[in-house]
Parts: sequence; structure tokens; C-alpha cells
Amino acid sequence: MSRLSASLSVLQAGLKSPTLARLADLSTQSQARRTCIDSLIPVSLRAGIKAGPIEDGVWCLVVDNTAVASKLRQLLPNLESHLRSKGWDVSAIRIKVRSSVAA
Repeated sequence: MSRLSASLSVLQAGLKSPTLARLADLSTQSQARRTCIDSLIPVSLRAGIKAGPIEDGVWCLVVDNTAVASKLRQLLPNLESHLRSKGWDVSAIRIKVRSSVAA
């Protein structure tokens, strides 16, 4: 029995699936928020902060370690205020420290 399969790009699959389209949209929004706050984050910390998921108005930033998390917590009020002033609907920013995986 021969089966024909048409390959789809990720974009095409996303457009055909409402769930994937929603995830792609949230990912794009998260990256745009990260770009929006870059100027408020010290240059030395930027590489250790990644845009994370958005859920119910709460945006998550994933950080490399507790030192980055500690400094970022001090900046949260300014980051949240800045995002709101730019039109983003952010009720809070949550910080998650990336767990290190032992080899």
C-alpha cells in the first residue's frame, strides 16, 4: 500500500491548526515584549534573559541563574510600567530560573 504524503512547512501547519497558530502568535508577542524592554535591562544581563510564555496576562521571563533573577526582580516595576505604556496588556511579569541539567 502506497501512501502519498505532502510535507508542510511549520508556517503552513500553523495556519491550518488554530492551536499552533495561537502558540505562534504568543511566541511572537513574547519576543516583541522582550525587545520592548531591552533598553531597560543592563547590557551585562541581557544574554541571560529569554522571553517565556504568556498566560492570562502574566508574562514569564526565563533567566540563567539566581543572580540575574535577583537583579531582574528589582527592575520589574519599571519593566511592567514600560510595557503598559507601550500598549502591552501585562498584569505581571514572572521570573523563572532555568534549571541546570546535570550531565
